This record gives sequence, structure tokens and C-alpha cells, in this order.
Amino acid sequence: MPRLSGKRAFLALLKQEGVDIIFGNPGTTELPLMDALAVEDGMRYVLGLQEAAIMAIADGYAQASGRLTVVNLHVAPGLGNAMGMLYDAQKAASPILVTAGQHEQGFNTTEPLLWADLPRLAQPLVKWSAEVHRLEDLPRMVHRAAKTALAPPTGPVFLSLPGDILNAEADLDLGAPNRIAPGLRGDADAIEAAAELLARAERPVIMAGDAVAQSRAHNELVALAELIGAPVYAEGVANTASFPASHPLFRGALVRLAPAIRQALGQHDLLFSVGADLFTLSLPGAVEPIPSGMPVIHLDVDPWELAKNYATRVAILGDPRASLPELTNAVARLMTPALRQSAEVRRTALTTAIAVERAALVARARAERSRMPIQPLALLEAIGAALPKDAIVIEEALSSAPGIRQLMRSDDPQSFYGLRGGGIGWGLPAAIGVKLALPDRPVVALIGDGSAMYTIQALWTAAHERVAVVFVILNNGGYRILKQRTNALRGHAAQTDRYIGMDILDPTIDYVGLARSLGIAAERADTVDATIDLLSRALTRGGPMLIDVTLDRAFKPA
Repeated sequence: MPRLSGKRAFLALLKQEGVDIIFGNPGTTELPLMDALAVEDGMRYVLGLQEAAIMAIADGYAQASGRLTVVNLHVAPGLGNAMGMLYDAQKAASPILVTAGQHEQGFNTTEPLLWADLPRLAQPLVKWSAEVHRLEDLPRMVHRAAKTALAPPTGPVFLSLPGDILNAEADLDLGAPNRIAPGLRGDADAIEAAAELLARAERPVIMAGDAVAQSRAHNELVALAELIGAPVYAEGVANTASFPASHPLFRGALVRLAPAIRQALGQHDLLFSVGADLFTLSLPGAVEPIPSGMPVIHLDVDPWELAKNYATRVAILGDPRASLPELTNAVARLMTPALRQSAEVRRTALTTAIAVERAALVARARAERSRMPIQPLALLEAIGAALPKDAIVIEEALSSAPGIRQLMRSDDPQSFYGLRGGGIGWGLPAAIGVKLALPDRPVVALIGDGSAMYTIQALWTAAHERVAVVFVILNNGGYRILKQRTNALRGHAAQTDRYIGMDILDPTIDYVGLARSLGIAAERADTVDATIDLLSRALTRGGPMLIDVTLDRAFKPA
């Protein structure tokens, strides 16, 4: 067994796990690790200037790569700064090993400056949380952390690294990585029961969730949807392209409000949820989102999500890519010629209706193209038409986003990433991580101005690492989504037309000047055509660029 210091052993263990980038923001307790990096070949360190920003960069990398991703933070304040974005990573099931330096164990009894019980602090937002107390335990704990983060359902884990562990030396057996095979196939009896319901449903509907994209099950879900003639919705809080957007059965994303969901589902007699949550809502509603008595089939890799909130006729614990072919074969076997004919008629009618809906949406967007100030729908349509086929869209546009999945070419599982957790500030840095994971694909981030200011420091990392992301700031001068929802209350704000704490106008923020100060090329656009011209230039220039687009600030229903 080689004699190693803890800091060198930690890096060697990460290399065993396939890690070649550490994302971080160092402080005094991370100095042993930074010292080891000075002589470590094959390990890249990506610096973020604030922990929330670097956490979201790591999250974007984890989602786009599917690999174990490591982020290193600085004791309690650093972990605390990162926790909003760690919440988003948890909701997105990102396989991240979050580490933090800790004071030397013999010093911690005195509760020194910056000390806290780090595993306890991280625990609510991770799958597993621990602190290394003996150097000899370091290999086992790193391998356990990696295995746990990557085991289905994937998610972040946390490991606290005291300074005395990193500085100590010992004869260490580094062990080897462990993996749990992810292709869990659903129970045969449950698949047969689900097939019986799907084969005989007269108006089935499918909800596609992130587990579809994460398991690369587009083709498998398309085959089932086409067989039974069912429209496919993306879940309301989605962070992936869970179904090909250009497919004629794709009907867009459901909104996160119970009445609207109930209205959509009310047209159907069976709901099949494939890796989708049922239902994460934005606001409480007077009605339940699922119509009373509607049978539900739910397939998911996470047993916690199955039948969590609503009665489920069949609950299948399984990976979509591994389980859907068996389900589709069972449905095909059970469908009589008459049932097949009904499904074909249903599919034809649906594809016609959906095509009409899409054409109307595009027509409305193009009709608004000449309006000033810029209308969000017109801008999204123009951007969607201008993007290369292999482009990846990162979306944190919030109130400007309706229609985005129908208007953007998001057909493969890595073509679209959105804000799953709801903690704003994720999108701008996450785009950097996505580009680092998929450097050969164009990456365009559509970010609201309010969201951008949470993690604007990430622009420095994009400049420093020369990460060629195009950041499009959708600038409506405030928190428009809050104005919309406050106005909908029909209370004092709506009556007085005063919306407190929701404008970012006095003073206005110079995003162009701010971006340039952080090393990013930047320009401002006041028309759709100017935006598209700048976007085309940015996609060919080979470096990061920010485009500040002035949008219509109106928020009240027309």
C-alpha cells in the first residue's frame, strides 16, 4: 500500500471515480487541497467567485454529463451560500459530491470562527451526509459517496473534510469504485396490469418527466405514445427535454396551477406518468389537479414519488428505458384490431389538432414581431428559428417562457435544461457547466434579468475559462412573475397599482457594462431583428457573449 497524505489520496480517489474537474471557491480550510492541486496533473480546477454560482455551474455540468461531479466549498458560510443552488440540484437529481473543508478536529471543540456541524447543515438537501474522522476511512467514504450519488434515483451527497485528515499521512488502500446498475426493469405483473389499462383506454394522456431524458428513453416513449395514440405533455417543473419537441404528439408543458392541469386532464380517461412528478404546484388551488376517479399509472425510478400525493391504479418502480419496451410489447399484444384502429384514428386527430395549435402559436408570435417594446413570444420564436439544430437551450426566463418548448428545437435528451427546483439564479451559471460538459454543441442561455443578478459573478468564470456560452438577458426591469401573481390576487396592489419590491429600475442595471467588467463581450438589443443579428454573431465568434434585450414590461392581462 502506498503512503499518501490525505490531500493527495483524495485527488487520487476522485480520479478513480472518473473526476477530472473540481468546481470550487476556496478558503483557509481548503488550503491543503489547493496545495495538492499545485502538483496534480490531470485535475482541472474551475473557480467561481461566489458559492451559489459555482454550485450551479457544477449542477449544469452534472446534468449534461451524467457523471459524478465534485464541488468544493468553504466551511459553513461557503456551504450556506451554496444551499439555494444545492436545493435546485437536489430537485434535478444531479449526481454531485459536495465537499467542504473543515477545521482540524482537535480545534473544533472550541467552536472556532466559521465552524459548524457541516454534515448536519447539508443533510436535508442531500442523499447522504458525513464527515471523515480517520484518514484510513477516506477511501471507503469517497467511494461510498460516489456510489450513492450515482445510484438511482441519483442526487447530491456531502462530505466534510477536516484539515487534519487532509494533512495526515498513512499507508492507504485506495480501494475501487462501486456502481449500482441503473437499468431497473419494472415488475412484470405491474407492467401487465398497466398494459391492460393502456390498451383499452379511449382517451389516454402521457406526462413525460425528467427520468425519460435522464435514461435516454425518447425512442421508447415515442413508440408507446404512437401505439396508443396519446398526446404527451412535459411536466410543469421540468429541467430536461423529456420528449422530442417536434414530435406531432407533443403538446407542450403543463402549467404549475391546479385548475389548468385539471382542465387539460379532464379531456382524458387515463393518465400515464413516466418519470414525472404528480404534481409540483406553484400555488394552492381550490381544486385537485387530477379529476376525481381518473385512473393513474405511474412509472418512476424514485419510489418516494410513486403514489406520493394521489391514488395510483398501477405504480411501477423502474427505469423508463429498461421498462417501456416491455410495456409497449404487452400493450401491442393486448390490442385487438378494433383497438388498434381506434388508436390510429385518435392519433390522426391529435396530430392534426396539435399541428393547428402550433401553427397558431407561431402565427401569433410572428404577428407580434413588429410590436415595440419586444414581446417575449415573438423573441422566443425568432430565436428558435435561428438556432442551429444541435443547439442547447438553458432556460430561466420564468414569466417570459410560455411556449418555449414548442418554439425551440429541443428534440434530443440533452437539448434543453430548465430550472427544476425553482430557486432562481441557477440558469446563468448552469449554462457554463453544460457547455463544459458538451463543448462541441452551441449553448444559449435565456435568462430573466432578475434571475441573472443572483449569480452574475459566474460571467467571470465564463470569461476566465473561455466558455463560449451566449447569454441572452430577457430584461423587463423587474420581477414580472411576482407582479403577475400579485395582480391576480386583486388586492391592494392591484387597486393602487403599487407593486412593492418588484422593480429593478432605480437605478437601472447596465448589464452590458457589468458583463464587460467581468470580461464578457456584450451588446444591447431593442428589436427582435437586432437580437437575432447579435445572436448569429455570438454563435460564430467562439467566445462568451451577453446580449441584453429590452422586453415589454407590461404584466397585466390584455
